[in-house]
Order: sequence, then C-alpha cells, then structure tokens
Amino acid sequence: MRVLRDPNVARLVFSRLVSDLGAGIGPIALAFGVLGLPGGGPSALGLVLFCAALPNVVFLLFAGVLADRGNRARILVVAELGMAIAQGVAAVLFISDRASVPALAALAALGGTASALFYPAHTGLIPQVVRPEQLQSTNALIRLSSNLARVGGVALGGILVATIGSGWALGLNASTYGISALLLIGIVVAGTVPVAATSSVLGELAHGWREFTSRRWVWLIVVVFSVSNVGFGAAVGVLGPVVALDSWNGAQSWALIMAAFSLGTVTGVVFAMRIRPKRPLRVAMLAVPLLALPIAGLIPPLSVLAIASASFLAGLAIDIFEVLWQTTLQQHIPQESLSRVSAYDMFGSLVFTPLGLAAAGPAIEAWGTRTTAIICTALVSLALLALLDPQIRSLRAVDPANPLGPPATAH
Repeated sequence: MRVLRDPNVARLVFSRLVSDLGAGIGPIALAFGVLGLPGGGPSALGLVLFCAALPNVVFLLFAGVLADRGNRARILVVAELGMAIAQGVAAVLFISDRASVPALAALAALGGTASALFYPAHTGLIPQVVRPEQLQSTNALIRLSSNLARVGGVALGGILVATIGSGWALGLNASTYGISALLLIGIVVAGTVPVAATSSVLGELAHGWREFTSRRWVWLIVVVFSVSNVGFGAAVGVLGPVVALDSWNGAQSWALIMAAFSLGTVTGVVFAMRIRPKRPLRVAMLAVPLLALPIAGLIPPLSVLAIASASFLAGLAIDIFEVLWQTTLQQHIPQESLSRVSAYDMFGSLVFTPLGLAAAGPAIEAWGTRTTAIICTALVSLALLALLDPQIRSLRAVDPANPLGPPATAH
C-alpha cells in the first residue's frame, strides 16, 4: 500500500476503482436491455457485442504505436471520455424508449474504439510512474481496486436493471467513466518514452512485431488465448444471460454469478500480491483451467449457487494469471516497445472473440444452450496446451533488486 503515497499511482488506482465500478454495471445493463427490446434476443445481443469487440481488436495495434509515441496518461483520458459518451447516449436512448439494435451497435463500436486506446497505454504507463521493485505490488493493487469495484458494480447492476431499468444503469456507468477521466488528467509524466526512429507508423508496427515474435513465451500464450477467449467471451457475453433468463431469475441471477467471479478476482489479487514464484508463467498457466468450471456448469445447467461457486474459482484463476503475466511482460520487454507488444498481446488474444460473440446467438438458436456450453467449455480448456512448451514452463522472474543478475528465487 506504500505505493499510494505517490500521487500518480494513487490517481491510477482510484481511477480504476471508479471506472470499473461502472464497468461492472455496464455489461449487465446492456445484455438484459438488448434481450428485452422488441426484436431482441441472443442473436441481437451477439451483434451488439460483436460491434463492441471488433474495433477493440482492429485499432489495438495502432493504439500501441500511439501509446509508445505520445503521452500515455492523456491517451487514457481520451479513452475514458469516449466510453463515457458511448454509454451516456445509450442510456438516453433506453430511458426515452428510442433504443434499437442498430443504434446500440453503433454506440458499442464507439465504445470499443475508445477501449482499444486504453489497454496499451495503461500497460505502458505503469512502469513509467512506478519504481521497478514496486511493479508487481502496483499491478496487484490496481487489479485489487478494479476487482473490488466490479464486485459492487455487477451486484449493483443486477439490482438497478431489475428496479429502475437498463437506461439509468448505463447512465451511472457513463458518469463513472467521466470521473475516472478527471482523475487521470492530474497524472504528470516526465516526457515521453523515446521510440526507435522509423519512417512510418507501419515501420513502428513492424518493430513491435519483431519484439513480439522474438519471444516464444509471449506469442504462444497469446495464440492459445486467441482460441480460449472465443469460448469464454461467448459464454459470459451471450450464453450466460440467455440461460439466466430461461432457467433462473434473469439479471439478478446472472449478476450474482458475475459478482462471485469478481470476488474471486479480489482473492486472486491478494494471493498474487504475496507470491514471488521463480517461474511465474508456469504458475499463471496452471491456474487457467479453472476458467472452464462455470461454463461447464451451464451445460445441465447447475444451480445458481453452484455456478457462482465455480465462478469464484475462475475469478481467482484469472487474476493470478493477469498479475503474473503483466509483471512478466513489464520485466522482460523493453520500455520503448512495451505498449506495442502489449497491443499485439491484446490483439492476438481477442482477434477471434468478435466472431465468437456473433456466432453465439445463432448457435444457441440452432443447437440449444447445452451444446453451445459444451463447445465453449472445450475452447476455454485448450489454453492448458501452452504448458507443453518448455520455455513457458521455465521462464524465470527478474529480481527487481538486481535486474541484470541471477533470476529471482521463490519466496
């Protein structure tokens, strides 16, 4: 917690706390808002989510170049404001009973474009404002604040949708993005990170690609997640809300399951704060199969309580992975190309996810929720294949006290 004495770090942490409170509300409100529209349904929801995910993938690589060239803190402000506008207009449409699938799809595309700007800049900004020995603690603290907010956000989202409707819930989401932008405005970064001189944006993308592909442990993990995220995204974005409407109590049931997932992520962050594994990627990847548990629970489907318990374990796993993965990237990737490598990481991990979201609705309508859940479970489980690679199993952590010396030992 000592890192919070730095005003820059404190602003980063609290901006994530506020923004992710709203981000926990948003998906619940949007999913059940679309499902409740005239002409809405699984395919309509999948279309809206596809429109959000596609620009998030398409613009990621250029966002990485932009983040390595410019002021990363200002880019984060622009990203948050873009998401605030998208959610705010969607809220007005729902409240005024003018919401339609095409309009929501267009706004989702705007929000996805803003989101694409966020990830590379955020990953690159952290090591700019944090000392090397505090890097893992800061990553964990940001994840902790984010996940605590999501616990409250998803629970609040279910209550708001059930009581006052999706429009007002989305309005609250928009306001949290605006507050986050105000917090980020105060971050001061001394200069910009110099990038290698190249003739064009494409040249800088090529440089980032060489940095990305030169490390097998990076691109191989991204490849397995490009498949795994198809199943996870389709299950969480479309399949789960449909099952909740068909078999349980709608938005409130799905919000409980998502709140359990977020609570698991909090526990995962606390665990990740305390460990310093000698081989961080081995530990990170061994946690990943737990992500398939709640999706497998949708096959019968099991009770809400059973799937919430499985979701807790999945949340635990994903944040153990995320903290160790982000710290490993920040330790092993040169600072001047970190945002571009992070962009390739995010791009590769999500490249097929829009197709999965678009296909989820037709799959449910053609084959039913049971078969779709089986397919999603199988896709998520494929991530474990990364452990077959010896480089992933054996990559050692860097000792922050002696980055050029022997690898860190486990504690």
